[in-house]
Amino acid sequence: MRRRARGGDAVTFDFAPMVDVVLLLLIFFFLTSSLAPRDRALPLSLPGSSTSVQETSSLPVVSLDTEGKVYLNGEATTLARLAGQLRPLLDASNKAVGLRADERGQYGAVMKVMDEIRRAGGEKLALATRATP
Repeated sequence: MRRRARGGDAVTFDFAPMVDVVLLLLIFFFLTSSLAPRDRALPLSLPGSSTSVQETSSLPVVSLDTEGKVYLNGEATTLARLAGQLRPLLDASNKAVGLRADERGQYGAVMKVMDEIRRAGGEKLALATRATP
C-alpha cells in the first residue's frame, strides 16, 4: 500500500537551486584563490627585524629559497633569465624591487640575485623581513 501526501501529489525535491548555490560557491573560491599573492605562498623563513614596516605597494618581488631557487612574483625562474623578465616590470614600479630571501640561504646567492636586479635596472631594493618584538 503506497502512501501519498494529503493533497494526493507525490512529494518531490528540486535539486536545481542547490546546484546553483554550489556552482556560485565554486566560482567564488576559484576567483579568490587566484587573487592571492603567489610569492607569499613560498615557505621562506624571513630574517627578523625590530624596525620592519608593513608593505604598502605592489612591487615586483624576487624570492630566493634555501636551495638557491629563484622566483619572480611567485613563478619559478632562473638567475640567467631574471634580468630579462624583470625589466618590463621595473618601468611600472618606479625602478623598485622587493627581495624575499630565506635567512638560512647562502649570502653569495643573495648577492648574485641583487646583481641581476641591478643589471635589469632596479635602483631601489626593499628587503623583506618578519617583525620581531
